[in-house]
Amino acid sequence: MSDILLDVQDLVVDYGHFRAVDGVSFTIERGGTLALVGESGCGKSTVARALVRLLTPTSGRIALDGTDIAQLPERRLRPLRRKVQMVFQDPYGSLDPHLTAEQIVAEPLRHRPRAEREKEAARLIDQVGLPSTALHRRPEEFSGGQRQRIGIARALATSPELLVCDEATSALDVSVQAQVLQLLTDLQAERGLTYLFISHNLGVVRQISHQIMVMRAGRVVEGGPTEQVLRAPTQPYTRALRAAALDPTTMRGRKPREVVRQLQAVPA
Repeated sequence: MSDILLDVQDLVVDYGHFRAVDGVSFTIERGGTLALVGESGCGKSTVARALVRLLTPTSGRIALDGTDIAQLPERRLRPLRRKVQMVFQDPYGSLDPHLTAEQIVAEPLRHRPRAEREKEAARLIDQVGLPSTALHRRPEEFSGGQRQRIGIARALATSPELLVCDEATSALDVSVQAQVLQLLTDLQAERGLTYLFISHNLGVVRQISHQIMVMRAGRVVEGGPTEQVLRAPTQPYTRALRAAALDPTTMRGRKPREVVRQLQAVPA
């Protein structure tokens, strides 16, 4: 068995005449975490959607456990979908408000007998740190952090090997964010999960990731071990991104739009 779970080569995604992702390549080892960072609009979420095949890439290779899923038709793709699941950014909008937590978590298991679905949903709710009383409550009765835990439990229902976390903590306050990050770390250790973690927060990235990849305008501009890249970035854009994200004096007295304009002005 290869140590590489995900091997992406020359990934291209076009929206009409606009190229959102332009020749992106990377690998993720089993049990590892690759963080994908960059300013808003750089193509991070488009990469995420391509990996879980919410969209079909224009070209390139997405080898999941040795099988290229980039252009597979749905009939052949369906049995592979259980291997890769997504945790979405918005814990409010990604859960059906009409379903209970038990029904949400058990939804991917609808082909199983009801008793088996209920038992597995209860186990997963417990594993993400929610009480058994949560099972019969609806999303509106939970906090943002609790809703994200439900979203994580739902993603785990198919026993995936890869979780794509698309800004999964950005909608949470700092204390809750830390708790969810610890949960993801614990789940990785317990289940051997592999993560692609998308974020604009380099502090969060430093806490959870082993490798980092920096994107700008649809392309990869730098990558490597997280600490190495954050301590000694080689590219001007990465240095500017680090300064904007990690140095609180950078934001003092300035509006976020000004920081974005500064990043966009860095020479390619």
